[in-house]
Amino acid sequence: MTEYLRIDLDKEQWECRVCNHVVGPATRSYKEGMLVHNRDPREIHPPIIDPEKYRFTFSPDPEWVRILEYYCPCCGTQVETEYAIPGHPPLHDMQPDLPALKAQWATREEVKEAVVGPAVTAGDGHGH
Repeated sequence: MTEYLRIDLDKEQWECRVCNHVVGPATRSYKEGMLVHNRDPREIHPPIIDPEKYRFTFSPDPEWVRILEYYCPCCGTQVETEYAIPGHPPLHDMQPDLPALKAQWATREEVKEAVVGPAVTAGDGHGH
């Protein structure tokens, strides 16, 4: 499903791709089984101008935005980061159609390694 999350379709559960930890049922948000760090956005985006002199410093106001970091509770791998409104619930960003996935994968072999695309290098014709 993502670089760090997979679904065991037989058991219908989210799993960490790094340590195989069962995060929770795939019928619910994987975020419910994660450790969450509610970061002050100023730690990530520090003020550009002096906050002692100016109210608006080009740094996000923690009263208006929060940064939620989601980690596997077993191995500590950071799985997701989300910018959210304080007081609002976390975003429910994936709701897999389990019957459709089961049908799709019924004739396929399990993918054990993450699929990685081709490497792009400076000499491949891209001029940027």
